[in-house]
Amino acid sequence: MAWFRARFRAHDIYDITGEALERRGFKLLLADLDNTLVPYGVPLPDQTLKAWRDDLRTHGVTLFVLSNNRHESRPRIFSQALDVPYIGHAGKPKPPSFLQAMERMGVSAEQTAIVGDQVFTDVLGGNLAGVSAILVEPIRLAGNPGRYLRYAVEVPFRLLSGKGEAL
Repeated sequence: MAWFRARFRAHDIYDITGEALERRGFKLLLADLDNTLVPYGVPLPDQTLKAWRDDLRTHGVTLFVLSNNRHESRPRIFSQALDVPYIGHAGKPKPPSFLQAMERMGVSAEQTAIVGDQVFTDVLGGNLAGVSAILVEPIRLAGNPGRYLRYAVEVPFRLLSGKGEAL
């Protein structure tokens, strides 16, 4: 059961500040792309997302996109426009991409967190890799009945995540 519980919860990424991450010793924030940073299909980051990335940088935290998207161009184009490193087709929840990102950035698991909207990929993957997981609400569920089912199955784990530990 603990494998599916996030250490922290936030409504969305904008509730996560560079100051809070720095205070907890995080230097790397891995982030899911679709439905965490932006809704599915949004091709490029907007100014609000760039300002959030800048806040993280100001506090010594590197944003790193870790996406399961099977189309190589999607995370590449988005991440280049956001000026952040990335790994596409990451294979979450398996740990290798998490470990590769940490090695690439020269940080330990204790200095790394992942933020994502899915329990069975982002949270489980973070826990398997030994990094702190931050669970956010999905930006938008519309358009895919499978997403509704997946999120419904995740409800008990969402309710148990982030209890008692403020970010």
